[in-house]
Parts: sequence; structure tokens; C-alpha cells
Amino acid sequence: MPRMPWWTTASSGAAPILLVGGFTVAAARQPPGYDPVRDTISALAARGATDRWVMTAALAGLGFSYLATAAGLRPGRTAGRVVLAAGGLATVGVATFPQPAHGNSVAHTIAATLAFGALALWPALAAGRSGPRLLAPAASATAVIVMVGLVLWFVAEIHGGQRGLAERVAAGAEALWPLAVVLSSRRPDPEEDGPRSVRG
Repeated sequence: MPRMPWWTTASSGAAPILLVGGFTVAAARQPPGYDPVRDTISALAARGATDRWVMTAALAGLGFSYLATAAGLRPGRTAGRVVLAAGGLATVGVATFPQPAHGNSVAHTIAATLAFGALALWPALAAGRSGPRLLAPAASATAVIVMVGLVLWFVAEIHGGQRGLAERVAAGAEALWPLAVVLSSRRPDPEEDGPRSVRG
């Protein structure tokens, strides 16, 4: 199994920190009317939001962390790494094309759709039988089912009262899974280590 560079752990670990830290700090800077259960993460970086640079920087950093993780995740199949990188680029696009103060932005919506889709589907394309445990076909399929389900919950709540919560849960799961895969790749496999411990 190809070895990953050390910085893959740092880049994958940065993703959930940037996401959760970004929307927590940015939400705390908003006027009392902002409700994290109802209102989206994008609203924190929208034009007219208080200190919108906080969430904008967090989203851009999140996107670049996905790009770095995709580059370093060498045990994964190339197709999955490309899709993960595409999700990173789309996340940078979310930061680049903010929502207007009123109404919607087509570019922002397209970027967010591509990001959520790519980040939910990449494990299926990266899976293989000789890679890390969490990139095994069964584990990858389970991850995809869970993340697609969470994205669909967000879509169902897009005009509902829990769209902010649904978005945070879906985005959080997508940020945590690359880290879980990387950490599982660095743990020794007992089946591989076992025969080495037998001495004749």
C-alpha cells in the first residue's frame, strides 16, 4: 500500500477544525437574529454579514485542505482522489462566490451543489480491496449512503426551519470522513503484523 506523506494527517485534521471553528466564531459575531439551526453557513459569508471574512477564510481553507488531502491520499484510487479534489475546488468556489445580501447567487448555488455532491461520493470511487480499512468497499459504501442521506436531509430542509442544522451535520460528516480514512491508513493492520511476530 503506498505511503502517505505526513502532511496528509495535518490537512485532513484541519478540515473539521476550519469548518466547525469557522461557523462557530462567525455565528457568534452575527446580530441576535441569526439562528444556526435555521440559517445556513453561507449566510455567515454572505455580503452584508458581520465580519463575513471569518467564514469566507474558513471555507477557502477548508477547500484547500481537501485539495491537499486528495494529493496525499495515495492509498486511495485515483478516481476518488480526483473527485475529492473537485470537492475542494468547489468549496473554494463557495467562498469565492458569496451569497448576496438579498436573494440568491447562481454561481454560489452551483459551487455548493458540486461541493456537497463530490464530497459525499468520493469514497465510492476511491475504494479498493488492498487499501486502508475505511476505503474498503463495504466501509466506503456505508459512508456514501450516510453522507448522501445527510445531504438529502439538507435539500429537504432548504426552505424549512432546520436547514442550518441539516447543512452543518452534512458538511461536518463530509469534513470528518477524510480524516477518519487517513487515520485508519496509519494504523497497523493486525493481519499484516501477525505473521511477523511469529518466530521459528
